[in-house]
Amino acid sequence: MSDPIGLLQQPVTFPFSGRTAKNRFLKSAMSERLATFSTFYPPGRGRPTEELVRLYETWAKGDIGSSHPILLKHSNRIFKGIIVTGNIQIKKDHLEATGNTIVDRDLPSNYPEDWAEVARAAKSEGSLVIGQLNHPGRQVSINIQPYPEAPSDVEHPSTGGVLYGRPTPLTIAGINDIVQRFAYAASVLYKAGFDGIQVKFRLQHRTSPSLNQLQLHAAHGYLLSQFLAKSTNMRRDEYGGSLINRTRILLEIVEAIKQAVQNPCFIISVKLNSQDFTQEGINVEESIMVAELLENAGVDFIEVSGGTYAQTIYNSRDKPYSVETREGYFIQFAELLRPHLKFSKIVVTGGFRTAHGMSDAVSQGATDMIGLARPLTAEPHLVRDILRGEKNKVKDDKFPDSPLLRFVASAAQIAEIGNGQDITDFDNAFNVARFIAIMQKEIPATISEALF
Repeated sequence: MSDPIGLLQQPVTFPFSGRTAKNRFLKSAMSERLATFSTFYPPGRGRPTEELVRLYETWAKGDIGSSHPILLKHSNRIFKGIIVTGNIQIKKDHLEATGNTIVDRDLPSNYPEDWAEVARAAKSEGSLVIGQLNHPGRQVSINIQPYPEAPSDVEHPSTGGVLYGRPTPLTIAGINDIVQRFAYAASVLYKAGFDGIQVKFRLQHRTSPSLNQLQLHAAHGYLLSQFLAKSTNMRRDEYGGSLINRTRILLEIVEAIKQAVQNPCFIISVKLNSQDFTQEGINVEESIMVAELLENAGVDFIEVSGGTYAQTIYNSRDKPYSVETREGYFIQFAELLRPHLKFSKIVVTGGFRTAHGMSDAVSQGATDMIGLARPLTAEPHLVRDILRGEKNKVKDDKFPDSPLLRFVASAAQIAEIGNGQDITDFDNAFNVARFIAIMQKEIPATISEALF
């Protein structure tokens, strides 16, 4: 394409909310772990901090959204994209990790003024901000919650030195409570100034053998994904069995959020971590059916990704042909979805490394927007630099072939941004060697084996 930047500047209007992102970039969710945490006092958990506000203010200034005209080669328009937060937990004692943010109706306060400050920071340069809501289900460390709740009592195996408790199957009343908690959290964020929410849902029912030793968190994703997976959902009621039954809780959450917010301009999105090329995963036909159900429910956009811990498969023999020949790990799956979605937009996250690769994915119709995650921890202003024509690719790194090590490094960069520190440049071999030495010294041997 002769003008890749021009295409990436184009706006995207969402079909159900009518909201418009003024460029084609979306900052995808990453677990920030910058909220308050108390081991013995759950009400002291999950409050947004100054570090979290600083993080989102920094990303906002990177022209994922901008409130001032950027004078580019062909345009002086105002550029605004989308910023999606890391996962916000809906129950104070069911967390993905310590330091998660929380919006729980059982807390004495959900700190609306602090959430308003997060929204202000993320929107300070014109971005739309979307909060990703989550419940980990059985996938919560026994140190945080020894009695997890899940669709069925299928215990998560110990991985990377992390132990998990045997889950208690949710009752119908418990499921209804979960649905209402998602709706409550959405209403709190809406009142704080958020433009929408995202729900995370993973389309996979068994992991590839190549992933088992490297997963610190997920064989089957979080609670909503556990409902979809046949291997973790053994229910015989209206929430188990058929694909429609297994998707029911997600559709009920979407409807409950609409009822709680009562504003048709509030964006509802779903992130499908769909690994269409893993062994024994949910088949393409079922994946398409789920996407069609989401569109019928009024979901504005579907973000297609593979999830952080799934990225080990990008180096396996099972990776799809599209990964070998094009940027964007999940372009091939997005292209299969495209003909079946008449209204909902598609966002593809993962594997984009050049402006030309991003532009090609859009021009070929595979995706409407480009999702970026880890590249924005190394370069928070990457989108600004691409839109100005000052950069045409993301920063490389000198890490050995270890996706999980890159994840840990990215988490360290998030903390540096939040603390107002200089960001470690992992394109520098000395910095990489020093970081690896620190990790090998400080982390448990069981996790070290997974990383290295």
